[in-house]
Amino acid sequence: MTDRVIIIGGGIAGLATALRLAPLPVTLIAGAKLATGAATAWAQGGVAAAIGADDDPALHAADTLTAGAGIADAAIARAVTAEAPHAIAWLDALGTPFDRDTSGKLALGLEAAHGRRRIVHANGDATGGAILATLIAAARATSSIDVIEDARADALVCDRDGATAGIMARRGAHRDYLAAGAVVLATGGIGGLYPHTTNPLSAIGAGLAMAARAGAVLRDIEFVQFHPTAIDLGRDPMPLATEALRGEGAVLMNGAGERFMRAVPGAELAPRDIVARAIWRELQRGERAYLDGRASIGADFPRRFPSVTRLCRDAGLDPVMTPIPVRPAAHYHMGGVKVDARGRASIANLWACGEVAATGLHGANRLASNSLVEALAFAKWIAADIAARDTSRGVARPVVLPRPLPATASRAAIRARMEQSLGVIRDAAGMEEAIADFAGQPDDDVALVGLLIAAAAWRRTESRGGHFRADYPIAKPDWARSSEITLAQAHAIAADLPGATRKTRRQ
Repeated sequence: MTDRVIIIGGGIAGLATALRLAPLPVTLIAGAKLATGAATAWAQGGVAAAIGADDDPALHAADTLTAGAGIADAAIARAVTAEAPHAIAWLDALGTPFDRDTSGKLALGLEAAHGRRRIVHANGDATGGAILATLIAAARATSSIDVIEDARADALVCDRDGATAGIMARRGAHRDYLAAGAVVLATGGIGGLYPHTTNPLSAIGAGLAMAARAGAVLRDIEFVQFHPTAIDLGRDPMPLATEALRGEGAVLMNGAGERFMRAVPGAELAPRDIVARAIWRELQRGERAYLDGRASIGADFPRRFPSVTRLCRDAGLDPVMTPIPVRPAAHYHMGGVKVDARGRASIANLWACGEVAATGLHGANRLASNSLVEALAFAKWIAADIAARDTSRGVARPVVLPRPLPATASRAAIRARMEQSLGVIRDAAGMEEAIADFAGQPDDDVALVGLLIAAAAWRRTESRGGHFRADYPIAKPDWARSSEITLAQAHAIAADLPGATRKTRRQ
C-alpha cells in the first residue's frame, strides 16, 4: 500500500496539478528535461478568461459551446469559464509575466470565435513558455514535489480489482514498477502522429495507449483540431503563426492574391475547422496559402509578435515585408480519456488532466486559447479530489506486471497513413485502410492510438467540428452527442471490416 501520487507529464497540466496537491507528496515523471518536452512551451496564443469590463464567464461559456458544434458539455463549460479568472489570478500570483496595458491592467487580445477580447498573453506570443517557466520554478521550490526527468511511463499497473495501482516506468536501460495510490495522466496530445504538426514529435498519444490497454473508456477521439496557419517553411514540427495575427487583422490570400475567406461568415476569424478546410481546399487545387499581415501589423511584427518574427526570419522570410506561407497542421486533440467533473477516469485511482483528457469542454472543436485554462481548472479540481480521498486503501499487489511492448511500426508510415486517412477531410475508404494497417500491429502503442482514432472516426457517419467526412459532409441531429470507445470495441470494429480482418490474420 502507498499514498504516493504519481503524475505523468511535465507540461502545464502535470505541473499545475503537482503544485495544487502540495504539501501532499508527489512524484512527477517527465519524458524529457522540464521546459524542453512539453507542448505548453509552444503555445503562442494565450489563456482565455472573461476578465474584461465588457465580458462575463457566461459569454465565454456561450462562445465555447458554439465552437463545440453541439456536443460540448454545458455544465463543464460553465464551470471552467467561471474558474478561468481565478486561474489567471493564481498564475499572476506565482509571478507569470503577463502583458499589461499602459494603465497596468492585463492586456486582452482577440482570437477566432470569441465575442470579446479575453485572451491573456505573456511575452507577446510566447505565453506558453512564460507560464511553463513560472510553473517549473514554483515546482522546483516545492519540497513535496519529486521530479524524475528523462523517464518514460509505458504502462499502467492495475490490482486484482482493476483499480490503478501504479505504473511501469523506464529510465535508461531500467524498467521499474512504481506503486501509487493515485495516478494522474498529463501526457499531452497526438499531434506527432501526423507529418504536419505544430506539436512536439513526442506527442504520440502515450497516455491514451496506457489508459486504453488498462481498459479505460475514451471519449470523442475522432475530433482532431488542425490549426489553419502553421508556417509552411519545411520544418518538422511546424512553427505556428498564432491566431492572434488574424485577430489583429492579418488576412489569408492564395497565390493569385485572392482573399479566399472574404465571403465566409467570420472571414479569417471563423472557427478553426472552417478556416483549416478552406486552406486545405486551396492546397488541393494546387494553390498555396499565405497569411498577410503587412498592412495590419507591418513594422510592429517584431514588437507584437516576436516569436513569429523570429521563426520566419530564421527561415529566410521577413513577415514585415512578405506574406507567410501557411497550411493546416495537427494541433490539438479534443478527445481523450473520458473523465468526469473531478477529472476521474473510468478506472479507479486514475485521473487525467490537460490534452490527454476529454472533459467535455471542447466538444467537436476547441475554442481558441481554452486548452491552457482547462488544464489549470482541472488541475485544481483533481488535486482537491485526490486530497479528499484515502488513496492508500484498496491498493493490492499487482497480479501481473505489464510486459514491455516492442515498437514494431514504422513511425513514418503511421504518420503518412494518419494524414491520408484521418486528416482535415476523411472518407470511409481511407479510414478502413487505416483500421486495417493499424489493427495488424497490436503490440505497438503508436499504431494502437491510430486504430482507436480511426475506429471512432469510421463509426461517426457525419461531419462535425474537427471531424469532416467527404462522404458524409452534413452534421446529423442523431450524432449530436459525444462518442465513447474502448480498445475492445476498436478491435471489434476492425474484425468486422473484411479488409482489416484479413490483414490482422496475416500478422
